Amino acid sequence: MAADLPAPAEQHQETVGELVRSGAKRLAESGCASPQLDAELLVADVLATDRAGLRRSPEAIVGRESAERAEQLFLRRQEREPVAYLIGSRWFRRLELTVDRRVLIPRPESELLVEWAIELPEGASIVDVGTGSGAIALAIADERPDLDVSATDVDSEALAVAIDNAERLDLTVSFSAGNLLDAVTGTPDALVSNLPYVPASDLSDLEPEVAKYEPQSALSPGEGGLELITLLVAAAAERGIGRIALELGQGQASEVADAVRQAGWQQVEIIRDLAGIERVVSGCQLRAGGQK
Repeated sequence: MAADLPAPAEQHQETVGELVRSGAKRLAESGCASPQLDAELLVADVLATDRAGLRRSPEAIVGRESAERAEQLFLRRQEREPVAYLIGSRWFRRLELTVDRRVLIPRPESELLVEWAIELPEGASIVDVGTGSGAIALAIADERPDLDVSATDVDSEALAVAIDNAERLDLTVSFSAGNLLDAVTGTPDALVSNLPYVPASDLSDLEPEVAKYEPQSALSPGEGGLELITLLVAAAAERGIGRIALELGQGQASEVADAVRQAGWQQVEIIRDLAGIERVVSGCQLRAGGQK
């Protein structure tokens, strides 16, 4: 539980509650989708507490220095810079992950890959391809410590974020730098991946938080959107990986499911997210010899 808010060294007349309310109003006027939540997270970060701490002490006076720091964060959020980048972290399942502009911000949809992976047999090996912040691999390692978890990314800067998260959270994941399966030795029992899948022509249609601030190389592989996923399916089949689960964008599942079947997996399923979108394609029981 976070501590109660300390008395400010230099006082002015704005309370915690007033600061949150004024920030939320400004963020709403700027088009932010969750202005109250955003304002609470930003003020809590400035005051080194949590949202519960804010609610315990709404009448506490905010020091001038803290008010000025909050003002700067509000201004940046009004420009639609993501809250996760402003405070430097994002929760994913049970883990608080460090994130910055080197990596995509973990999304709830990616929890489907974790839920699929934690059903693997005891002691299975699994690789997360395109790990970014390490969210998926680290969540798997956290919830299934018996699994042999590895992860790769072609971007060395993203990989540095993932390694830092693993060290800070004291979770065991073997990280390596390389394109798709190039850095993977042997044949893992399973593979999960959230590779870039947004068609380049659709990038400008994304929310400003995504289009302006998140790394475009982690969002889009090219005009079609499925260029990297198609290559990974072929590589995984050739390697003989028996189980595979891939996160996708809306409207892509049918094409990817067909590719997974054609590559040799015999049990292919499409998994919907909480919004009903076909978000993950999984395949099990690869035919001997892989892709034909």
